[in-house]
This record gives sequence, structure tokens and C-alpha cells, in this order.
Amino acid sequence: MAAVDPKPASRSRLIRDLAIRGAEVEREERERQRAGVDYLLSIARGETDYDFESAREIHTQRESDLG
Repeated sequence: MAAVDPKPASRSRLIRDLAIRGAEVEREERERQRAGVDYLLSIARGETDYDFESAREIHTQRESDLG
């Protein structure tokens, strides 16, 4: 909300600006999700090395730190 003009020229301008910003955020979120899926698929296909044991150890440590 900090990027939104607190005193827009008109109410319709405010609504327009908010709609544009919302659309940008939605597009960025879809791109992040697609990149995440692509990364996981590359691991599943063996194109990206991934140390599952190290990941498991990190997860276990984080869980014990939180608990």
C-alpha cells in the first residue's frame, strides 16, 4: 500500500492503480510457482542434483530448533 498514492486525482484512478498492482502481483506469483514446479521436475528427471539426505537433516534440525 505504500506504493499507492494516498491522495489520488480521483477514486477511479486509485481503483485502477490498485487493480494494476494486484495483476502484477498475481503474475509474479504464477511465475514463481511455475519456476518452482520446473525446478522440482528437473530434480525428478535427474537433471538437477539434489542431496535428499542433507535436506532431511536440515529439516530435522529446523524442526528441533522450533520445538
